[in-house]
Amino acid sequence: MGAIPVYPWRLAPEGLATRRQLRAQGLRPGGQDVAAQLERPRRRRGPLVAYLYSVDRAKPIRPMTPAKRAALAKANTARRTCPECRRDAGYVIPASLGMCVNCAYPEERCAA
Repeated sequence: MGAIPVYPWRLAPEGLATRRQLRAQGLRPGGQDVAAQLERPRRRRGPLVAYLYSVDRAKPIRPMTPAKRAALAKANTARRTCPECRRDAGYVIPASLGMCVNCAYPEERCAA
């Protein structure tokens, strides 16, 4: 495979889009190879690269099945459940704490 075309930031031709842009249109790359790339200059760490895909060759996104929706809901519930007190915290438990804020800092809860 030869080199792919590289375009400056915001100067890509019509008919090419990033994954995020495809998703906003209800599309996905669908197994196609990268058609081109965008480069955005950055001062310190080198250029920021975004891969572009052909909109014409993109496929529609797959619809969410009931089983997938249920699995996603179960996974999100597990992320909100504190392993210490087994309650739904109402937010995603921070990985840095490993438990809800009330269990991680019980002295602050009782001080009020």
